[in-house]
Amino acid sequence: MQLAVLLLVSLLGKDTMGETTLDTAVLGGGCFWCMEAIFQQVVGVEEVLPGYAGGFVENPTYEQVCSDTTGHAEVVRIVFDPAKISYETLLKIFWTVHDPTTPNRQGNDVGSQYRSIILYRTPQQQAIAERLRETFAAPLWEKPVVTEIKPLDKFYPAEEYHRNYFARHPEQAYCQLVIQPKVQKFREKFQHLLKTTR
Repeated sequence: MQLAVLLLVSLLGKDTMGETTLDTAVLGGGCFWCMEAIFQQVVGVEEVLPGYAGGFVENPTYEQVCSDTTGHAEVVRIVFDPAKISYETLLKIFWTVHDPTTPNRQGNDVGSQYRSIILYRTPQQQAIAERLRETFAAPLWEKPVVTEIKPLDKFYPAEEYHRNYFARHPEQAYCQLVIQPKVQKFREKFQHLLKTTR
């Protein structure tokens, strides 16, 4: 009987204490400072952590990733509450706030570490990503969408100084000229998904 209850609870996405089970998405759309600043404002998102994934070097440093020799991309790990925001909605935000048609670059940021990439954790995430790439992202952009979709092997957190970068350095030129316009675009297009401030 207890096993049946636990199974039912897991199917409903709840843990044994009745709390919602959190899920994780790993996405790369250029500089992780931009992605972090945007997804931190999304309702249902509990944590956004910048890092590296998609490559073959273990425990890479920022300098190694920037050398374009590790295979890793700058990504963010998004911990979210699926009862408040869906994986599908996160991907729709993702494909709207960066340009997924430019291979290995976002604006003036050039290199494979800036590629558009989704690293899925489950077959369900893979199916959603592949479907939305064709049905949502492709019609959204005039050029072909080149977002890479591959399984997540391992996520490596970035160095501490990268975390909450936009919030800590809003006066810096990169933050004002690159991050701020992307954040503003997100806030205008997804007002209904903004966290409420108290």
